[in-house]
Amino acid sequence: MTGPDTPASFKLAYAPGVTPSKWVRIWAERSPDVPLDLVQTTAADAPALVREREVDAVLLRLPIDREGLHAIPLYTETTVVVVPKDHLVAAADEVSVDDIADDVVLHPLDDTLDWDTPPGKPALERPATTADAIELVAAGVGLLVVPQSLARLHHRRDLTYRPISGTPESGVALSWPDEETSDLMEQFIGIVRGRTVNSTRGRQQAQEKPEKKTPAKSNRPQAGGRKPPPGRRGAPKGGKRRR
Repeated sequence: MTGPDTPASFKLAYAPGVTPSKWVRIWAERSPDVPLDLVQTTAADAPALVREREVDAVLLRLPIDREGLHAIPLYTETTVVVVPKDHLVAAADEVSVDDIADDVVLHPLDDTLDWDTPPGKPALERPATTADAIELVAAGVGLLVVPQSLARLHHRRDLTYRPISGTPESGVALSWPDEETSDLMEQFIGIVRGRTVNSTRGRQQAQEKPEKKTPAKSNRPQAGGRKPPPGRRGAPKGGKRRR
C-alpha cells in the first residue's frame, strides 16, 4: 500500500455526530505507514469539502446532491426528541409526532433531517445551530427533533431524549469524488464495509501473486509400474529352442 506514488496521508472529514474512531483504529493497524488525518466539518459543508478535493473522503449525512460524488450508505440513525427531564415526554419509552403537536419544536438552520417543517408549533425564530437549539430546550423555550447521535453529542444533565416515530431518519454515508478510485480509497471502503485485511487488499494481492510453475515431466519410469511379461526376452528358463 505504499510506494513513490502513494500520498503521504489519507484525509477524512466527518460531520457532527459521526464517530469514525473504530475505522481510524483499524486503518492504523492495516496501514501504519500512511497517517489518517481527521477533519471536522459541518453537515452542510461536508459535500463541498470532498467535491473540491480538500479531503480524500467524507463521512456525511444523507440526503445530498450526488453530482460528481460516490456515496455508500453505511447506516440509518434513530430519530429522537430532546426534552427537559421534567417534560411529560420523559415518562414515555417512545413517542410520536402527535404527542408533541402542542409543543414548540425548534428548527435550527443546520437541521440534518429531510423535512420542510418539523411537527408541533414553530418558534418565532430559527436557531442558527443545533447547539443553539439545545440551549433553548434547556431554557424551556421548546423541543428539538434530531438524529440520536446529535442528542448524545450535545448531552446535558438537565435534558433527556426519547425515540420518536413519524419523522424522517438521517442516514450516514461515505462519499468521495466520482473518479477512478485510488488504492487508499479502496482500503478505507473495505474497512467501513467490514472486510477482512485479505479481502481489502485483494487487488494488490492479485497483482503480486506469483504464477505457479508446472513441474517438468520426467522420462524416468515410475516406481511400481507394470513389469514386462515373462518370456519376452529370450526363451524361458528350461524351455526348448525352436529349430
